[in-house]
Amino acid sequence: MKSPGGSIYPYYYKGGAIHCLKYGSKYNNEEQLFDLMKKEEEFIFKTNNRLKIWVDMYHTAVTSRVRQELINHMYNLKDHIDKISFVGLSSLNAWRLRKGMKKLGMNPRLSFFSDPEDAKTWLIHE
Repeated sequence: MKSPGGSIYPYYYKGGAIHCLKYGSKYNNEEQLFDLMKKEEEFIFKTNNRLKIWVDMYHTAVTSRVRQELINHMYNLKDHIDKISFVGLSSLNAWRLRKGMKKLGMNPRLSFFSDPEDAKTWLIHE
């Protein structure tokens, strides 16, 4: 089965299952990104599972609007998140994202990476 972003679901990696949110390569196309976020939410709600989620943000401009939508998106998914890792965010955007999530009372197991393999490996290790 494939998710709206085109990822195989579930994606098996080194003996563990993760869900990939491919939000990278949207560049400045915010509306396309927001549409995909909504479709992924609907998909994840139907799985009715707590997931280890990997979010690819490479080559997507993270404006304040994108960051706020991403925070809202994670809030909407909070009951379905076991762990979450982001790849491709600047240190400043990672800090702002974490801060925004905490403001909403979210404190998921969360990490930020520059390397996708490190991010996926972190997700599958308890």
